[in-house]
Amino acid sequence: MSARHQAREPDLSLPAGPSLWIRQVRGILRIELRKTLFGRRSLLVYLIAGAPMGLSALILVLTLIFGDDSGGGDVFASFYFHFLLMMVTFFGAASIFMNLFRGEILDRCLHYYFLVPLRRSVLVTGKFLAGLLSGWILFGGATFVSYWLTMTALSLSSKGPSTGGSWGQALGFTGTTMLACLGYGAIFLLIGLLFRNPFIPAIMIWGWESINFLLPPVLKKISVVHYLRSIVPIPVPMGPFALLAEPTPLYFSLPGLLLLATAALLLASWRIRHMEISYGNE
Repeated sequence: MSARHQAREPDLSLPAGPSLWIRQVRGILRIELRKTLFGRRSLLVYLIAGAPMGLSALILVLTLIFGDDSGGGDVFASFYFHFLLMMVTFFGAASIFMNLFRGEILDRCLHYYFLVPLRRSVLVTGKFLAGLLSGWILFGGATFVSYWLTMTALSLSSKGPSTGGSWGQALGFTGTTMLACLGYGAIFLLIGLLFRNPFIPAIMIWGWESINFLLPPVLKKISVVHYLRSIVPIPVPMGPFALLAEPTPLYFSLPGLLLLATAALLLASWRIRHMEISYGNE
């Protein structure tokens, strides 16, 4: 049976205002945090977040057993950029944010939010903040732990003084991951609202981000990873085939990511205001 629920905003009987919206966002945040961190779909997210820590721990154990002559912060920078950022954080954010709305449509429970006197923009804000906080906890924590595990292994395997980790680098890599969750999260939340099968658009975006170093300077700027490269503490060489482009200064990268996230959230708010749920087509 097909159940349709119009997404037209109801006339709120409660007095609207910032204080009411803040209380509603806090309530949505508590509910969605429990779903994201402890729901039945959270196992995949935990497995993704645990992958870099598991690999870093394995490197540490193998170093203690066999030793290694390699070392240096560049080792972790390459591991971080190609695996932890472009794979773990990207697909982890996709798993969290695309399911914020899409998961409830599949579970046939999104209409309960629609029956509440609640502005759609408030719903989007609360869900996005819950996904963002979950991503910061899981993937920011994974970055921090992986950094110290890897740098400890490198310190044990090399006699050089430059292989030890620093708090500045640890916080820099962790902060870059948190900004990646912000940028990718807003995009994936929007994708979850626009597409019935969001997996294909997510793969297309990953392909675009992966070939960013091959794109002309103008097209490089239409991506999240371009701005993250300017923030990461240790730059990673892109190889001989990369097209040169002026790195975006930090004071442009941060506002650029915030602007991108804001634009995606505004589009998501517009989409959900005109959204009609048809469970029979799912």
